[in-house]
Amino acid sequence: MIPWLGPYDPFPPVSRALREPNGLLAAGGDLSAPRLIDAYRHGVFPWYNEGEPLLWWSPDPRMVLFPAELRLSRSLRKRLRRRDYEVRADSAFDAVVRACAAPRGRRAGTWITDAMIAAYAALQRRGIAHSVETWIGGKLAGGLYGIALGRMFYGESMFTRATDASKIALAHLVRQLERWSFGMIDCQMKTGLLASFGAREIPRAEFMRKLAELVNYPSQTGAWRFDDDLFD
Repeated sequence: MIPWLGPYDPFPPVSRALREPNGLLAAGGDLSAPRLIDAYRHGVFPWYNEGEPLLWWSPDPRMVLFPAELRLSRSLRKRLRRRDYEVRADSAFDAVVRACAAPRGRRAGTWITDAMIAAYAALQRRGIAHSVETWIGGKLAGGLYGIALGRMFYGESMFTRATDASKIALAHLVRQLERWSFGMIDCQMKTGLLASFGAREIPRAEFMRKLAELVNYPSQTGAWRFDDDLFD
């Protein structure tokens, strides 16, 4: 059994999360900004489908990307040098989130519900949620969004409408976070794409130890601006 969170109930220790389904910790609560910030600070994130209760997760192991371990394929390096694109940060947050929420495939649903969209928009207004966008020919071609607390970044979702567009955004994000001395990017779940960039799984206990240090640095709030020479 997992606990049902009331309005003021704290999250249980992540060590109590279920093994099957992996990481399910609690249900209930809400998507208010204070609740979400508290969740991320404690290694917990929301993930549920439309019509389900609000579910909170902390899987073990945890997929993470250490910025210094970024790995780029030869073809992506060539594309980054071509500069036939523009990367912006925080210029189209709502559009990025809604693009990530769009169903992918005829039968696909989405876990990014209207309530989730509103919740992350509230975090963006606080300068905590950020988007990274790839623009090609003046059009939004791909991007991602996530949460930044201290020197910790939590990736939420990404999308692409053109070849390499989301990869370009991710590469710029990781390189910029390394310059800003961010220590870890939470990828939540294992995917082949993230693994190709150097992401790897670590035990939840190790993740929590690193998280406890990184979230307590001062946060860089407000709109982000990326350096122009990340791939010179």
